[in-house]
Amino acid sequence: MVRSRLIQMVSKLQSLKEAEQAHASIIKAALWDHSGIVPKLISFACLSPAGSLSRAQEMFQETSMDNPFVCNTMIRAYSKSVFPIRAVLIYNRMHGAHVECDHFTYNFVLKACGRILWCTKDDARAVERIDIASKGAEIHCKVWKVGFDRDQYIQNSLLHVYSQCGSVSHARRLFDEMTQRTVASWNIIISAYDRSGDFASADRLLGLMPAKNVVSWNTLMGRYIRMGDLAAAKKVFLEMPERDAVSWNSMIAGYVQVKDYNGALSLFHEMLNANIEATEITLISVLGACAETGDLEVGGMIHESLEAKGYKIEGYLGIAIVDMYSKCGNLSHAWEVFSQVKMKPVSCWNAMIVGLAVHGYSDEALELFAEMERRIDEVRPNRVTFIGVLIACSHKGLVDKGREFFGRMRKEYKIEPDMKHYGCMVDLLSRWGLLSEAYEMIKRMPFQANSVLWRTLLGACRVHGNVELAELSFQELTDLEPTQDGDYVLLSNIYSEARRWGDVEFLRGEMIDFRVPKRPGSSNIEMK
Repeated sequence: MVRSRLIQMVSKLQSLKEAEQAHASIIKAALWDHSGIVPKLISFACLSPAGSLSRAQEMFQETSMDNPFVCNTMIRAYSKSVFPIRAVLIYNRMHGAHVECDHFTYNFVLKACGRILWCTKDDARAVERIDIASKGAEIHCKVWKVGFDRDQYIQNSLLHVYSQCGSVSHARRLFDEMTQRTVASWNIIISAYDRSGDFASADRLLGLMPAKNVVSWNTLMGRYIRMGDLAAAKKVFLEMPERDAVSWNSMIAGYVQVKDYNGALSLFHEMLNANIEATEITLISVLGACAETGDLEVGGMIHESLEAKGYKIEGYLGIAIVDMYSKCGNLSHAWEVFSQVKMKPVSCWNAMIVGLAVHGYSDEALELFAEMERRIDEVRPNRVTFIGVLIACSHKGLVDKGREFFGRMRKEYKIEPDMKHYGCMVDLLSRWGLLSEAYEMIKRMPFQANSVLWRTLLGACRVHGNVELAELSFQELTDLEPTQDGDYVLLSNIYSEARRWGDVEFLRGEMIDFRVPKRPGSSNIEMK
């Protein structure tokens, strides 16, 4: 009686709260090992929009973790998440514990490998990418050994992995050996050539393709977007025989990529008017545009709409909402969402730390960084994290702390500072009067300083009345690029405050001689 009631209960779950109640009832009835109940509960928790993958992981760890269906379900869920590496770890454990793997296992874990490679495409830690590419090849060997090498879904997943890791020759060989090529197979190999920059081969295959679908045109549009040719992408978009949500997503993301945020928001409204339902990817791009334009109204509307639908705020969507609220200055909402997100990748921590630092909440930003370091086994700071930390030190005047973090970044975390890190340190030192040290840091940089660093130092020279360093900074600026009117005005003001009126007149004459226009001041206001 109890067993049948619980089976019926887990088959009709609608919310995480109901799943929690079912979990408690199953434990109370001593049916946690029942093969017809627990798999359904875990499946709901990790795959349903109303579920929670972190909660599913806790339930999974309460089992013996040797049920192939449950293992496959967890691998499938992680393959779509912000932590796809955990899918590979479950797969490894299955092999170690001799849990039977089927074609679903291999298909899902290959998708996870492809997602890991995509997630780390901008990461400096190339070693992880190499390891995952090797893992993909290892799984390929295993698939061949157990006889799943002719499964078209597994073949397409292998194509995707080789494509993502840049092994186009391996992908092409696999494609040529396929006995049955689906439209997806053609699209993946064409996309692989596109990503490698071999457009001639991509176009040749596109011409040979027996049947094209909307994905084929999306692939072509994606090429133009990656090249920054939005006009060509828009032409394909308008001339496509049909469009799906991905088509709209690609164009919106294209506008965001070229920093035309108003264009992205305009197209989003067009999409809604065309009755095309926005996907998670759509909302991530639109929230990014809201963050950059400060459009808290649209960003907040999206968040409220998701909450009204009972949508779980996790993964990249959660990161986008935290980032949007942080950049728009609504830190209370940002913190609220950050706290709700159960599985926080480094980008989620970064959005909150940088948001707090930029808006002057330095103590809170550094406290959050300390919490992040206490969870070093779960998440590891990267170069963006340290930008936020150094900004926090700069705003608070924590010079010694800033020097310490700058050193730890290199020694402890093996992160070589880039222009932004040096920029933060120059700002920190300049802001608090250590102009000579800031100057020396710029001169000792392993690459040439840009105009932003010299302009930072020039501005600080006015605050602290250092005429000599101001002249050196101004000279460096003139060597780097055509000097702007603001640079002349800054140096002129420094001379004025030092009562060097002859130099003031000389600078004004130079502006006239070099025809440097003085732009009038302006302000932007938003009309309601």
